[in-house]
Amino acid sequence: MDWGRAKSVLIFAFLLLNVLLGYNIWTDVREGLYESVDSAELPPDKLQLMQQKRISLAANLPIHTPELADLTYILRGHHDGGIKKVKLAHPVNSALVFSKTELVKELSDQIDDLNKYVYDLPSSRDGVFVLYRTVDGYPMFNVKLELFNSNLKITGFQQERMELVSTGEAKQVIPASKIIASLIETYLEDGTTISDIQLGYHGQVFDSDKQVSAPTWRVMLEDGKVFYVNAISGEVTTDAVEQSVGFDEVKQ
Repeated sequence: MDWGRAKSVLIFAFLLLNVLLGYNIWTDVREGLYESVDSAELPPDKLQLMQQKRISLAANLPIHTPELADLTYILRGHHDGGIKKVKLAHPVNSALVFSKTELVKELSDQIDDLNKYVYDLPSSRDGVFVLYRTVDGYPMFNVKLELFNSNLKITGFQQERMELVSTGEAKQVIPASKIIASLIETYLEDGTTISDIQLGYHGQVFDSDKQVSAPTWRVMLEDGKVFYVNAISGEVTTDAVEQSVGFDEVKQ
């Protein structure tokens, strides 16, 4: 028996186990931050409408309402030939994406500011891990880092980078329960399943280096559709349309 090879296999197996355990801990912590309240938090008429439209809430309903402000930032690279895909000089095990500490340890010498990005499972897809740039712990949904993976290895990346210029006046965000209640009434179709609700920053990207990103609730559906709801004004943005939800009663 090749004991050296067997030892390497065992070491890798223990590393993978630790990463998986770390991911479970991360999930528990995230669920603690986004403590779930059941759908009883919604108004009775919206609960009834939810049942009539067969809308399911399969995500934690966040109860925190912090004060956040608009961000003005410079988006790097979009006017220098676009964001290029980069092949890693030294591919690493893809399981490391579940452990930020280990991922930063292995790739910080190849990817700038890696410690400022956070992995986002709902946005990730086959062959691509998606991470978002964070500000004070909240993701910027317009500034992402994609890690390309194949055969259990992270092989390359494509990175959007930003430089924070200024912040506006902080205001308390609209509660997630009111956001969901309005979406149920106005936007969500029969049979819809809400799969993820997360607070971060989002804004329309213009043909300019300087951009503005507003506090935003991202609501993802099981079918892949995404709603971005401005957490201060209540405006709703999808991939194709930007409209006002009509949150006058919400802000009272």
